Amino acid sequence: MEARKKLKDCRRIVVKVGSSTITHDSGLINISRLEKLARELADLHNEGREVLLVSSGAVAAGVGRLGHRDYPKTLPLKQALAAVGQGTLLHLYEKFFAEYGKDIAQVLLTKDDFDERLRYLNARNTLTTLLQLGVIPVINENDTVAVEEIRFGDNDTLSALVAEIVDADLLVILTDIAGLYSDDPHVNPQAELYWELEEIPDMLEKGLKGRGNKFSSGGMYTKLLAARMAMASGIPMVVADGRTPGAVREIIDGRRVGTLFKPKVGRMQARKRWIAFGSQTHGVVSVDNGAADALLKKGKSLLPSGVVGVEGDFERGNVVSVQTIEGREIARGMVNYSADEIRAIMGRKTTEIARILGSKDYDEVIHRNNLSLIT
Repeated sequence: MEARKKLKDCRRIVVKVGSSTITHDSGLINISRLEKLARELADLHNEGREVLLVSSGAVAAGVGRLGHRDYPKTLPLKQALAAVGQGTLLHLYEKFFAEYGKDIAQVLLTKDDFDERLRYLNARNTLTTLLQLGVIPVINENDTVAVEEIRFGDNDTLSALVAEIVDADLLVILTDIAGLYSDDPHVNPQAELYWELEEIPDMLEKGLKGRGNKFSSGGMYTKLLAARMAMASGIPMVVADGRTPGAVREIIDGRRVGTLFKPKVGRMQARKRWIAFGSQTHGVVSVDNGAADALLKKGKSLLPSGVVGVEGDFERGNVVSVQTIEGREIARGMVNYSADEIRAIMGRKTTEIARILGSKDYDEVIHRNNLSLIT
């Protein structure tokens, strides 16, 4: 419970609310729940805390606005409904927050906004400036153009990226279940609710890929990915039932609500956080067990002798995923050589690089200063 008590000191909070939380079973917006959420967050803001809201629901709002009764099946229709619903959803938030004297700002983001370092910093500066102005940012994916986000429901991942980019003290993900269970509680009534976790259970991360209701696009799987990002960035994260009135307040008060994912000790440097989670990967470099051990336990750089495989077509300076022979991702890093160059020198000693490539700019495939462990 000591970790729970520390949440009372959180000053900068990111709250993510899913479509399943703010819609009825019919898919229409649950106006009462939306109003209560706005009131709760406004009260936290009145305490002097900084609040950022990551909200799904644009597609659902568009469905209701245009009178549809089912989840759209085609991507063009999803994007069109998102374009209609985004304005509707923002209007509701603006109305409810204004009743409590709060100004909000709409911020639409995609993965591309995090991929380039300059755009990443621009997003960070915009969000922190809004907080300094006393504004509550309401953030969503730019669903009308981001096909991948609509297809995979990355608002959970987006909330973790937002928490990381603004150096948040806490990430709260509100969903339609009480937290993370040892098994599907709808199928197994004996499933155990995890109150606190320091590691992501592998069996759960691989198995929970189901979606919530028909208007939600995420599931517990995406929340586990968000938890991995938050924990590695040094940010505590809580998954809780957003249908419970006052859930965020109870979490902030240190009460036993939802599943708390306890962060690693200390935070990554800002640049390494961007490498690990802000940027997109452009390929895969597979390493042998000796190289994996050197990276994970000894803080070493990745040398060509430890590389056993390369996937993708990337250039020097791109970020790649570093994986074990079994395919488990252990790190991400910026490569000093292109994919073709690494294929030519993999398994070789550094003294052979110049002879094979004609020149040698670096000994390392990835230098440890450009490497971020994510496991």
